[in-house]
Amino acid sequence: MFAMIDPTTLALASLIIFCGALTQSLIGFGLAIVASPLLYIVDPELVPAPVIMMGFSISLLTLFRERGALEFNGLQYALLGRIPGGFIGAGLLIYAPQAILGLAISGIVATAVILSLLKLNIAVNRKSLFGAGIISGVFGNIAAIGGPPLAILLSGKDARQFRAALSAFFIFSSMIALAILAITGLLSIKHLWLSLMLLPSVILGYLVAGRLVGRIDKDRTRKATLILCSICATVLAAKSIMELG
Repeated sequence: MFAMIDPTTLALASLIIFCGALTQSLIGFGLAIVASPLLYIVDPELVPAPVIMMGFSISLLTLFRERGALEFNGLQYALLGRIPGGFIGAGLLIYAPQAILGLAISGIVATAVILSLLKLNIAVNRKSLFGAGIISGVFGNIAAIGGPPLAILLSGKDARQFRAALSAFFIFSSMIALAILAITGLLSIKHLWLSLMLLPSVILGYLVAGRLVGRIDKDRTRKATLILCSICATVLAAKSIMELG
């Protein structure tokens, strides 16, 4: 029987997940970018499996709200790319030391922030979707951060279509990621239990976001999220470097 999670750790993790769920419900992605670096500092066991499960939950809720705007065209190619990318990410999880994983997660967050700031004009086709899926798989199985590569490709859609398409992708890609983690022995009963403990924070974030959608400025929320993520990545990188020293 696994040990009970420390109440302080649970409280901090719940607050972090709430902020991440609120962000993703509002702008279409962001739960993992906000949560992963902070949760890795609080307790490395919370990344990636519980974050992936929380991402699945908030995506399911968001898709239910935005289901009328869903267009799934082409997303199957991105999902195919998640499979080889996911195994690469799982391999790194198995063989890399914890401090190196911390640096990897901070690097992934920094890369996600940079990609989100760049106004890249990439054609949306089978090859680009498959390539984005591979990168998403690597990022997703290391740090549960699989959204930015696809978010860049889909940035031309309106806000509701964007949220719906990303949510649909996250639902299926999360199942792929969890299956790969289970196959490689990186998913345990404890991860499922931790996810159940954090699920109320996801639901609360979704409910609060439901009252705010359409009332707040999406661009300002996005910029604030990216600033927060940059700070989190810097803190995690510093902690990991100190551990390596």
